[in-house]
Amino acid sequence: MSPITMAKALNNGLRAAMERDPKVLVMGEDVGKLGGVFRITDGLQKDFGEERVLDTPLAESGIIGTAVGLAIRGYRPVCEIQFDGFVFPGFDQIVSQLAKLRFRSQGRVPMPVVVRIPFGGGIGAVEHHSESPESLFAHVAGLKVVACGNPVDAYWMIQQAIECDDPVIFFEPKRRYWEKAELDLTVAPPPLFRSRVLRAGSAVTLACYGPMVRTCLDAAEAAHADGTELEVIDLRTLSPLDLAPVYESVRRTGRLVVVSEAPSEVSVAAEVAAKVQQDCFYSLEAPVLRVTGFDTPYPPSKCEDDYLPDLDRVLDGVDRSLAW
Repeated sequence: MSPITMAKALNNGLRAAMERDPKVLVMGEDVGKLGGVFRITDGLQKDFGEERVLDTPLAESGIIGTAVGLAIRGYRPVCEIQFDGFVFPGFDQIVSQLAKLRFRSQGRVPMPVVVRIPFGGGIGAVEHHSESPESLFAHVAGLKVVACGNPVDAYWMIQQAIECDDPVIFFEPKRRYWEKAELDLTVAPPPLFRSRVLRAGSAVTLACYGPMVRTCLDAAEAAHADGTELEVIDLRTLSPLDLAPVYESVRRTGRLVVVSEAPSEVSVAAEVAAKVQQDCFYSLEAPVLRVTGFDTPYPPSKCEDDYLPDLDRVLDGVDRSLAW
């Protein structure tokens, strides 16, 4: 057991999957010699060769289209999209081909493709480098969509995603790449498509995922100092949503604040809020509230601290919920 960054955890997870299965391939822009812009694939081409770690042209549609063909031939491609906003040239291939082929073939043609997407803000990047497009993919039937929130989950979830016979869109919170946690390989990981309670509490439930997991845990620690106990749930999987732990928590606390970097309207946060209102209506002591990014394009980097939900905005949401 030793501290490990999320970036290194993902690298080790990819390495473990490639060692187990020679059909696992890694492909994307600059993933080979450079090791990826965030160095997630660092050293993999050196150790596994250019036939299994492929530097591709700057063409996301070509990356996804090639991965579909490889999957049909029995391979398990892992595609890296360099930045979240670069995925859209490959969006047609993802929603029209990747998401449909297993269903169209009545299960005879599995699509074990993982599309890794660093997402979210907080790194001071330029336009198209800080998007949160997860709701677009969560809406597409045939895709699994997950988001890791800490190094331990990152290590296990990338391996579990690679083993899945359905296509998985794998969101990685890029501003959390350098945060550390202790990874104990003797502890069995939870299933991939399950939410987790990270901190127990009795006053208000916080549901979050990806980059907001750390923010919500920090908010819970700050609230604890003031005598308020917040329960923090990491959704982990955005499609299919596993809301059973959220329902159980809300039926105890009576209050829910959903926290996400993405814009609020027609979002994963909106879906969580709607389902909890529907299924836990008589347990609620207050409306379900959302603390999210604003419904605008992502701003210039000098404004992103005002755009992104932070500890104070989360605690303000908690205060508004408790005020009902």
